[in-house]
Amino acid sequence: MCAPFKCIFALETSQMQLNQLTAISPVDGRYRSRTSSLAPYFSEWGLMRYRVRVEVEYFLQLTEVPLPQLAGFNRDQASNLRGLYEDFTEADAQRIKEFERTTNHDVKAVEYFIKEKMEALGLADVSEFVHFGLTSQDVNNTAIPLSIKEATEHNLIPALTNLRQTMLGQAREWKEIPLLARTHGQPASPVTLGKEWAVYVNRLDVQLEELKRCQYAAKFGGATGQFNAHIVAYPNLDWSAFGNDFVQGRLGLKRSQITTQIEHYDHLAAWCDCLRRIHTILIDLSRDAWTYISMDYFKQKIKAGEVGSSAMPHKVNPIDFENAEGNFGVANALLQHFSEKLPISRLQRDLTDSTVLRNIGVPLAHNAIALGSLQKGLGKLLLNESKLEADLEANWAIVAEGIQTILRREGFPKPYEALKDLTRQNSVVNAKSIAEFIEGLSVGDGVKSELKALTPWGYTGSAAALVDTLKD
Repeated sequence: MCAPFKCIFALETSQMQLNQLTAISPVDGRYRSRTSSLAPYFSEWGLMRYRVRVEVEYFLQLTEVPLPQLAGFNRDQASNLRGLYEDFTEADAQRIKEFERTTNHDVKAVEYFIKEKMEALGLADVSEFVHFGLTSQDVNNTAIPLSIKEATEHNLIPALTNLRQTMLGQAREWKEIPLLARTHGQPASPVTLGKEWAVYVNRLDVQLEELKRCQYAAKFGGATGQFNAHIVAYPNLDWSAFGNDFVQGRLGLKRSQITTQIEHYDHLAAWCDCLRRIHTILIDLSRDAWTYISMDYFKQKIKAGEVGSSAMPHKVNPIDFENAEGNFGVANALLQHFSEKLPISRLQRDLTDSTVLRNIGVPLAHNAIALGSLQKGLGKLLLNESKLEADLEANWAIVAEGIQTILRREGFPKPYEALKDLTRQNSVVNAKSIAEFIEGLSVGDGVKSELKALTPWGYTGSAAALVDTLKD
Protein backbone atom coordinates (compact mmCIF):
# COMPACT_ATOMS: atom_id res chain seq x y z
CA MET A 1 0.00 0.00 0.00
CA CYS A 2 1.31 3.43 -0.87
CA ALA A 3 0.97 6.29 1.56
CA PRO A 4 -2.17 8.37 0.82
CA PHE A 5 -0.26 11.45 -0.33
CA LYS A 6 1.85 9.29 -2.67
CA CYS A 7 -1.24 7.76 -4.26
CA ILE A 8 -2.77 11.20 -4.78
CA PHE A 9 0.51 12.46 -6.25
CA ALA A 10 0.70 9.54 -8.68
CA LEU A 11 -2.91 10.12 -9.72
CA GLU A 12 -2.36 13.83 -10.29
CA THR A 13 0.81 13.40 -12.34
CA SER A 14 -0.76 10.76 -14.56
CA GLN A 15 -3.55 13.21 -15.43
CA MET A 16 -1.35 16.27 -16.00
CA GLN A 17 -1.19 17.68 -19.51
CA LEU A 18 1.84 19.55 -20.76
CA ASN A 19 1.35 23.30 -20.55
CA GLN A 20 3.11 26.33 -19.10
CA LEU A 21 2.19 25.28 -15.57
CA THR A 22 3.26 21.65 -15.86
CA ALA A 23 6.39 22.00 -18.03
CA ILE A 24 9.51 20.87 -16.21
CA SER A 25 11.78 23.43 -17.84
CA PRO A 26 10.97 27.09 -17.11
CA VAL A 27 11.93 28.03 -20.67
CA ASP A 28 8.77 26.22 -21.80
CA GLY A 29 6.83 26.99 -18.64
CA ARG A 30 7.17 30.18 -16.63
CA TYR A 31 9.09 32.00 -19.38
CA ARG A 32 7.25 30.63 -22.42
CA SER A 33 6.08 34.09 -23.50
CA ARG A 34 9.73 35.18 -23.74
CA THR A 35 11.02 32.11 -25.57
CA SER A 36 8.17 31.17 -27.93
CA SER A 37 9.83 32.94 -30.87
CA LEU A 38 12.54 30.25 -30.77
CA ALA A 39 10.07 27.36 -31.12
CA PRO A 40 10.05 27.43 -34.95
CA TYR A 41 13.80 26.81 -34.87
CA PHE A 42 14.44 24.48 -31.96
CA SER A 43 11.26 22.63 -31.00
CA GLU A 44 10.68 19.06 -32.14
CA TRP A 45 8.28 20.52 -34.70
CA GLY A 46 10.98 22.92 -35.84
CA LEU A 47 13.59 20.17 -36.22
CA MET A 48 11.16 18.10 -38.26
CA ARG A 49 10.40 21.06 -40.50
CA TYR A 50 14.10 21.72 -41.13
CA ARG A 51 14.65 18.04 -41.91
CA VAL A 52 11.79 18.09 -44.40
CA ARG A 53 13.28 21.22 -45.94
CA VAL A 54 16.68 19.59 -46.39
CA GLU A 55 15.22 16.40 -47.86
CA VAL A 56 12.98 18.29 -50.29
CA GLU A 57 15.72 20.65 -51.44
CA TYR A 58 18.11 17.72 -51.87
CA PHE A 59 15.58 15.88 -54.02
CA LEU A 60 15.00 19.01 -56.12
CA GLN A 61 18.72 19.43 -56.67
CA LEU A 62 18.95 15.81 -57.81
CA THR A 63 16.34 16.61 -60.46
CA GLU A 64 18.61 19.37 -61.76
CA VAL A 65 21.74 17.22 -62.24
CA PRO A 66 19.86 15.66 -64.00
CA LEU A 67 19.75 11.97 -63.26
CA PRO A 68 18.24 9.94 -66.11
CA GLN A 69 15.57 8.50 -63.84
CA LEU A 70 14.45 12.03 -62.89
CA ALA A 71 14.61 13.53 -66.37
CA GLY A 72 10.81 13.52 -66.67
CA PHE A 73 10.21 15.31 -63.37
CA ASN A 74 7.60 18.04 -63.80
CA ARG A 75 9.21 21.27 -62.58
CA ASP A 76 5.79 22.64 -61.79
CA GLN A 77 5.76 20.21 -58.86
CA ALA A 78 8.70 21.97 -57.20
CA SER A 79 6.46 24.52 -55.50
CA ASN A 80 4.18 21.74 -54.24
CA LEU A 81 7.16 19.95 -52.73
CA ARG A 82 8.47 23.13 -51.11
CA GLY A 83 5.02 23.56 -49.64
CA LEU A 84 5.73 20.48 -47.51
CA TYR A 85 8.05 22.56 -45.35
CA GLU A 86 6.79 26.06 -46.09
CA ASP A 87 3.28 25.06 -44.94
CA PHE A 88 4.38 22.48 -42.38
CA THR A 89 1.74 22.00 -39.68
CA GLU A 90 1.47 20.37 -36.28
CA ALA A 91 -0.64 17.68 -37.94
CA ASP A 92 2.29 16.98 -40.29
CA ALA A 93 4.58 16.67 -37.29
CA GLN A 94 2.16 14.28 -35.64
CA ARG A 95 2.13 12.18 -38.81
CA ILE A 96 5.92 11.96 -38.68
CA LYS A 97 5.65 10.85 -35.04
CA GLU A 98 3.27 8.10 -36.14
CA PHE A 99 5.85 6.84 -38.62
CA GLU A 100 8.53 7.07 -35.92
CA ARG A 101 6.53 4.84 -33.59
CA THR A 102 6.95 2.10 -36.20
CA THR A 103 10.45 2.87 -37.48
CA ASN A 104 11.93 3.90 -34.12
CA HIS A 105 14.03 6.26 -36.25
CA ASP A 106 13.24 9.95 -36.48
CA VAL A 107 14.94 10.73 -39.80
CA LYS A 108 13.52 7.63 -41.52
CA ALA A 109 10.10 8.78 -40.34
CA VAL A 110 10.64 12.09 -42.17
CA GLU A 111 11.56 10.18 -45.33
CA TYR A 112 8.36 8.11 -45.15
CA PHE A 113 6.30 11.24 -44.53
CA ILE A 114 7.69 12.91 -47.67
CA LYS A 115 7.16 9.79 -49.76
CA GLU A 116 3.55 9.62 -48.60
CA LYS A 117 3.04 13.24 -49.61
CA MET A 118 4.73 12.60 -52.96
CA GLU A 119 2.40 9.72 -53.67
CA ALA A 120 -0.53 12.07 -53.10
CA LEU A 121 1.07 14.48 -55.56
CA GLY A 122 1.42 11.77 -58.19
CA LEU A 123 5.19 11.48 -57.72
CA ALA A 124 5.39 7.94 -56.38
CA ASP A 125 7.52 6.84 -59.35
CA VAL A 126 10.41 9.11 -58.27
CA SER A 127 9.94 8.98 -54.50
CA GLU A 128 12.84 6.55 -53.97
CA PHE A 129 15.17 9.46 -54.73
CA VAL A 130 14.12 11.01 -51.42
CA HIS A 131 17.05 10.44 -49.03
CA PHE A 132 18.96 8.88 -51.95
CA GLY A 133 22.43 7.75 -50.81
CA LEU A 134 22.19 9.68 -47.57
CA THR A 135 22.73 8.81 -43.94
CA SER A 136 20.78 10.45 -41.15
CA GLN A 137 23.59 12.83 -40.34
CA ASP A 138 23.55 14.27 -43.86
CA VAL A 139 20.11 15.54 -42.89
CA ASN A 140 20.71 16.35 -39.22
CA ASN A 141 24.05 18.03 -39.82
CA THR A 142 22.49 20.35 -42.37
CA ALA A 143 19.11 20.90 -40.70
CA ILE A 144 20.52 21.80 -37.28
CA PRO A 145 23.22 24.28 -38.38
CA LEU A 146 20.64 25.86 -40.70
CA SER A 147 18.27 26.34 -37.76
CA ILE A 148 21.08 27.82 -35.65
CA LYS A 149 22.12 30.16 -38.47
CA GLU A 150 18.62 31.43 -39.09
CA ALA A 151 17.81 31.80 -35.37
CA THR A 152 21.05 33.74 -34.92
CA GLU A 153 20.36 36.04 -37.86
CA HIS A 154 16.63 36.56 -37.26
CA ASN A 155 16.42 36.50 -33.44
CA LEU A 156 19.71 36.61 -31.60
CA ILE A 157 21.59 39.35 -33.46
CA PRO A 158 18.55 41.68 -33.62
CA ALA A 159 17.95 41.24 -29.87
CA LEU A 160 21.60 41.95 -29.07
CA THR A 161 21.56 44.94 -31.41
CA ASN A 162 18.49 46.34 -29.65
CA LEU A 163 20.21 45.97 -26.29
CA ARG A 164 23.30 47.64 -27.70
CA GLN A 165 21.19 50.60 -28.82
CA THR A 166 19.76 50.95 -25.31
CA MET A 167 23.25 50.90 -23.81
CA LEU A 168 24.53 53.36 -26.42
CA GLY A 169 21.69 55.78 -25.71
CA GLN A 170 22.47 55.71 -22.00
CA ALA A 171 26.20 56.13 -22.62
CA ARG A 172 25.50 59.27 -24.63
CA GLU A 173 22.96 60.58 -22.13
CA TRP A 174 25.41 60.19 -19.25
CA LYS A 175 28.68 60.98 -21.03
CA GLU A 176 29.25 64.17 -19.00
CA ILE A 177 28.12 62.76 -15.63
CA PRO A 178 31.24 62.43 -13.42
CA LEU A 179 31.52 59.20 -11.44
CA LEU A 180 33.91 58.19 -8.70
CA ALA A 181 35.82 55.21 -10.07
CA ARG A 182 36.68 52.32 -7.81
CA THR A 183 39.64 50.11 -8.52
CA HIS A 184 40.14 47.24 -6.06
CA GLY A 185 37.00 48.67 -4.44
CA GLN A 186 38.87 51.85 -3.47
CA PRO A 187 38.27 55.42 -4.73
CA ALA A 188 40.22 56.04 -7.94
CA SER A 189 40.56 58.63 -10.70
CA PRO A 190 37.07 59.70 -11.73
CA VAL A 191 35.41 58.69 -14.95
CA THR A 192 32.02 59.52 -16.38
CA LEU A 193 29.06 57.20 -16.10
CA GLY A 194 28.58 57.34 -19.85
CA LYS A 195 32.16 56.28 -20.49
CA GLU A 196 31.72 53.25 -18.26
CA TRP A 197 28.62 52.28 -20.25
CA ALA A 198 30.62 52.88 -23.44
CA VAL A 199 33.11 50.25 -22.27
CA TYR A 200 30.36 47.64 -22.45
CA VAL A 201 29.08 48.92 -25.79
CA ASN A 202 32.57 48.70 -27.23
CA ARG A 203 33.15 45.19 -25.87
CA LEU A 204 29.79 44.04 -27.20
CA ASP A 205 30.53 45.56 -30.61
CA VAL A 206 33.71 43.50 -30.95
CA GLN A 207 31.96 40.25 -30.11
CA LEU A 208 28.93 41.04 -32.25
CA GLU A 209 31.24 41.33 -35.23
CA GLU A 210 32.76 37.97 -34.30
CA LEU A 211 29.28 36.46 -34.05
CA LYS A 212 28.37 37.80 -37.48
CA ARG A 213 31.51 36.20 -38.89
CA CYS A 214 30.74 32.77 -37.43
CA GLN A 215 30.45 30.03 -40.02
CA TYR A 216 27.71 27.42 -39.91
CA ALA A 217 29.23 24.21 -41.13
CA ALA A 218 27.45 21.11 -42.37
CA LYS A 219 28.47 17.55 -43.06
CA PHE A 220 27.11 16.17 -46.33
CA GLY A 221 28.91 13.20 -47.84
CA GLY A 222 27.07 9.94 -47.32
CA ALA A 223 27.46 7.30 -44.64
CA THR A 224 31.07 7.94 -43.63
CA GLY A 225 31.83 11.10 -45.53
CA GLN A 226 33.02 10.15 -49.02
CA PHE A 227 29.83 9.57 -51.07
CA ASN A 228 30.29 5.79 -51.30
CA ALA A 229 26.69 5.03 -52.29
CA HIS A 230 26.41 7.97 -54.66
CA ILE A 231 29.59 7.06 -56.51
CA VAL A 232 28.73 3.39 -56.88
CA ALA A 233 25.34 4.34 -58.34
CA TYR A 234 26.53 7.20 -60.59
CA PRO A 235 30.33 6.99 -60.84
CA ASN A 236 30.64 9.65 -63.53
CA LEU A 237 29.16 12.50 -61.48
CA ASP A 238 31.25 14.86 -59.34
CA TRP A 239 29.43 14.31 -56.09
CA SER A 240 31.76 16.48 -54.05
CA ALA A 241 30.93 19.44 -56.31
CA PHE A 242 27.26 18.52 -56.04
CA GLY A 243 27.52 18.52 -52.24
CA ASN A 244 29.25 21.89 -52.21
CA ASP A 245 26.63 23.39 -54.48
CA PHE A 246 23.80 21.96 -52.38
CA VAL A 247 25.12 22.92 -48.94
CA GLN A 248 26.70 26.24 -49.83
CA GLY A 249 24.67 27.40 -52.80
CA ARG A 250 21.24 26.11 -51.90
CA LEU A 251 21.27 26.17 -48.08
CA GLY A 252 23.79 28.95 -47.44
CA LEU A 253 25.97 26.86 -45.13
CA LYS A 254 29.66 25.95 -45.25
CA ARG A 255 30.31 22.35 -46.27
CA SER A 256 33.03 20.57 -44.31
CA GLN A 257 35.04 18.75 -46.95
CA ILE A 258 36.64 15.86 -45.07
CA THR A 259 34.50 14.32 -42.33
CA THR A 260 33.55 11.14 -40.56
CA GLN A 261 29.86 10.23 -40.42
CA ILE A 262 29.17 13.48 -38.61
CA GLU A 263 30.09 17.13 -38.74
CA HIS A 264 33.15 17.74 -36.58
CA TYR A 265 31.41 20.72 -34.90
CA ASP A 266 34.51 22.90 -34.64
CA HIS A 267 32.65 25.87 -36.14
CA LEU A 268 29.68 25.25 -33.84
CA ALA A 269 32.08 25.22 -30.88
CA ALA A 270 33.40 28.61 -32.03
CA TRP A 271 29.81 29.93 -32.16
CA CYS A 272 29.21 28.65 -28.62
CA ASP A 273 32.40 30.28 -27.35
CA CYS A 274 31.58 33.60 -29.02
CA LEU A 275 28.11 33.62 -27.48
CA ARG A 276 29.63 32.76 -24.10
CA ARG A 277 31.91 35.81 -24.34
CA ILE A 278 28.90 37.99 -25.12
CA HIS A 279 27.07 36.60 -22.12
CA THR A 280 30.12 37.12 -19.89
CA ILE A 281 30.28 40.79 -20.92
CA LEU A 282 26.59 41.21 -20.12
CA ILE A 283 26.98 39.44 -16.78
CA ASP A 284 29.70 42.00 -16.00
CA LEU A 285 27.32 44.83 -16.93
CA SER A 286 24.51 43.30 -14.86
CA ARG A 287 26.72 43.06 -11.78
CA ASP A 288 27.99 46.62 -12.17
CA ALA A 289 24.46 47.98 -12.60
CA TRP A 290 23.39 45.98 -9.53
CA THR A 291 26.31 47.43 -7.57
CA TYR A 292 25.57 51.01 -8.62
CA ILE A 293 21.98 50.50 -7.46
CA SER A 294 23.25 49.21 -4.10
CA MET A 295 25.44 52.33 -3.85
CA ASP A 296 22.36 54.48 -4.49
CA TYR A 297 23.81 55.88 -7.71
CA PHE A 298 20.61 54.71 -9.37
CA LYS A 299 17.05 54.61 -8.19
CA GLN A 300 14.58 52.35 -10.00
CA LYS A 301 11.29 53.24 -11.59
CA ILE A 302 8.42 51.81 -9.60
CA LYS A 303 5.50 50.11 -11.30
CA ALA A 304 2.16 50.36 -9.55
CA GLY A 305 1.20 47.11 -7.86
CA GLU A 306 4.64 45.51 -7.94
CA VAL A 307 6.15 44.20 -4.71
CA GLY A 308 9.89 44.27 -4.04
CA SER A 309 9.89 42.09 -0.95
CA SER A 310 7.22 39.91 0.65
CA ALA A 311 8.27 41.18 4.09
CA MET A 312 9.89 44.62 3.64
CA PRO A 313 7.55 47.12 1.96
CA HIS A 314 10.30 49.71 1.33
CA LYS A 315 12.39 47.50 -0.95
CA VAL A 316 12.72 47.80 -4.72
CA ASN A 317 15.03 44.93 -5.54
CA PRO A 318 17.26 44.91 -8.67
CA ILE A 319 15.73 41.59 -9.72
CA ASP A 320 15.97 42.26 -13.46
CA PHE A 321 19.76 42.36 -13.29
CA GLU A 322 19.78 39.31 -11.04
CA ASN A 323 17.53 37.38 -13.43
CA ALA A 324 19.74 38.40 -16.35
CA GLU A 325 22.89 37.26 -14.57
CA GLY A 326 21.34 33.94 -13.58
CA ASN A 327 20.04 33.09 -17.03
CA PHE A 328 23.23 34.15 -18.81
CA GLY A 329 25.03 31.83 -16.39
CA VAL A 330 22.81 28.85 -17.19
CA ALA A 331 23.25 29.52 -20.90
CA ASN A 332 27.02 29.66 -20.53
CA ALA A 333 27.17 26.39 -18.62
CA LEU A 334 25.39 24.65 -21.49
CA LEU A 335 27.40 26.42 -24.19
CA GLN A 336 30.64 25.41 -22.51
CA HIS A 337 29.52 21.79 -22.45
CA PHE A 338 28.55 21.95 -26.12
CA SER A 339 31.86 23.48 -27.20
CA GLU A 340 33.87 20.94 -25.23
CA LYS A 341 31.78 17.83 -25.97
CA LEU A 342 30.52 18.13 -29.55
CA PRO A 343 33.92 18.12 -31.34
CA ILE A 344 34.74 14.79 -29.69
CA SER A 345 33.27 11.56 -31.10
CA ARG A 346 34.55 8.00 -30.92
CA LEU A 347 36.03 6.77 -34.21
CA GLN A 348 33.69 7.55 -37.13
CA ARG A 349 30.86 8.54 -34.77
CA ASP A 350 29.02 7.85 -31.59
CA LEU A 351 25.53 9.00 -30.71
CA THR A 352 26.38 11.41 -27.88
CA ASP A 353 26.18 14.41 -30.20
CA SER A 354 22.57 13.62 -31.11
CA THR A 355 21.05 13.93 -27.66
CA VAL A 356 23.23 16.94 -26.84
CA LEU A 357 22.23 18.79 -30.01
CA ARG A 358 18.56 18.44 -29.12
CA ASN A 359 19.30 20.98 -26.39
CA ILE A 360 20.94 23.55 -28.66
CA GLY A 361 17.96 25.89 -28.37
CA VAL A 362 18.00 25.87 -24.56
CA PRO A 363 20.92 28.32 -24.09
CA LEU A 364 19.30 30.60 -26.67
CA ALA A 365 16.09 30.43 -24.64
CA HIS A 366 17.97 31.47 -21.51
CA ASN A 367 19.65 34.15 -23.60
CA ALA A 368 16.22 35.50 -24.62
CA ILE A 369 15.06 35.54 -21.00
CA ALA A 370 18.25 37.26 -19.87
CA LEU A 371 18.22 39.89 -22.63
CA GLY A 372 14.61 40.72 -21.83
CA SER A 373 15.42 41.09 -18.13
CA LEU A 374 18.49 43.22 -18.83
CA GLN A 375 16.55 45.49 -21.17
CA LYS A 376 13.85 45.89 -18.54
CA GLY A 377 16.39 46.60 -15.81
CA LEU A 378 18.23 49.22 -17.85
CA GLY A 379 14.90 50.85 -18.68
CA LYS A 380 14.10 51.27 -14.99
CA LEU A 381 17.30 53.09 -14.03
CA LEU A 382 16.89 56.60 -12.64
CA LEU A 383 20.12 58.54 -12.14
CA ASN A 384 20.66 59.85 -8.60
CA GLU A 385 23.13 62.65 -9.39
CA SER A 386 23.19 64.02 -5.84
CA LYS A 387 24.67 60.74 -4.57
CA LEU A 388 27.31 60.69 -7.31
CA GLU A 389 28.25 64.30 -6.48
CA ALA A 390 28.38 63.58 -2.74
CA ASP A 391 30.79 60.68 -3.23
CA LEU A 392 33.06 62.82 -5.39
CA GLU A 393 33.00 65.64 -2.84
CA ALA A 394 33.94 63.18 -0.10
CA ASN A 395 36.98 61.95 -2.04
CA TRP A 396 39.17 64.90 -2.91
CA ALA A 397 42.18 62.64 -2.56
CA ILE A 398 41.53 61.34 -6.10
CA VAL A 399 42.93 64.56 -7.62
CA ALA A 400 46.31 63.71 -6.10
CA GLU A 401 47.25 61.85 -9.27
CA GLY A 402 46.72 64.97 -11.36
CA ILE A 403 48.57 67.20 -8.93
CA GLN A 404 51.66 65.01 -8.74
CA THR A 405 51.72 64.62 -12.52
CA ILE A 406 51.77 68.40 -13.04
CA LEU A 407 54.49 68.67 -10.39
CA ARG A 408 56.54 66.05 -12.23
CA ARG A 409 56.23 68.17 -15.33
CA GLU A 410 57.55 71.16 -13.36
CA GLY A 411 60.53 69.23 -12.00
CA PHE A 412 59.25 69.36 -8.41
CA PRO A 413 61.27 66.93 -6.23
CA LYS A 414 59.51 63.69 -5.30
CA PRO A 415 55.95 64.84 -5.97
CA TYR A 416 54.48 61.34 -5.65
CA GLU A 417 55.89 60.96 -2.16
CA ALA A 418 54.63 64.41 -1.13
CA LEU A 419 51.10 63.57 -2.25
CA LYS A 420 51.29 60.16 -0.63
CA ASP A 421 52.12 61.77 2.70
CA LEU A 422 49.24 64.21 2.30
CA THR A 423 46.59 61.69 1.31
CA ARG A 424 47.59 58.91 3.68
CA GLN A 425 48.46 60.82 6.83
CA ASN A 426 45.68 63.36 6.97
CA SER A 427 42.48 62.10 8.47
CA VAL A 428 40.49 64.43 6.24
CA VAL A 429 41.35 65.26 2.64
CA ASN A 430 38.99 67.85 1.23
CA ALA A 431 39.01 70.98 -0.89
CA LYS A 432 40.45 73.01 1.95
CA SER A 433 43.33 70.67 2.84
CA ILE A 434 44.21 70.25 -0.84
CA ALA A 435 44.24 74.03 -1.31
CA GLU A 436 46.45 74.49 1.76
CA PHE A 437 48.84 71.83 0.47
CA ILE A 438 49.07 73.53 -2.93
CA GLU A 439 49.64 76.93 -1.34
CA GLY A 440 52.61 75.55 0.59
CA LEU A 441 54.36 74.22 -2.54
CA SER A 442 57.49 75.92 -3.88
CA VAL A 443 56.06 76.50 -7.37
CA GLY A 444 54.97 79.58 -9.29
CA ASP A 445 51.57 81.18 -8.88
CA GLY A 446 50.54 80.08 -12.36
CA VAL A 447 51.18 76.42 -11.48
CA LYS A 448 49.35 76.87 -8.17
CA SER A 449 46.33 78.22 -10.04
CA GLU A 450 46.48 75.25 -12.40
CA LEU A 451 46.60 72.83 -9.50
CA LYS A 452 43.76 74.54 -7.63
CA ALA A 453 41.57 74.22 -10.72
CA LEU A 454 41.60 70.44 -10.34
CA THR A 455 38.37 69.06 -8.85
CA PRO A 456 37.00 65.53 -8.46
CA TRP A 457 34.14 66.25 -10.89
CA GLY A 458 36.27 67.99 -13.50
CA TYR A 459 39.16 65.52 -13.55
CA THR A 460 37.69 63.09 -16.09
CA GLY A 461 40.16 63.23 -18.98
CA SER A 462 38.76 62.24 -22.36
CA ALA A 463 35.85 60.25 -20.95
CA ALA A 464 33.12 62.19 -22.76
CA ALA A 465 35.09 62.19 -26.01
CA LEU A 466 35.48 58.42 -25.84
CA VAL A 467 31.72 58.05 -25.79
CA ASP A 468 31.56 60.11 -28.97
CA THR A 469 33.74 57.58 -30.77
CA LEU A 470 30.95 54.96 -30.62
CA LYS A 471 29.04 54.59 -33.86
CA ASP A 472 25.27 54.28 -34.20
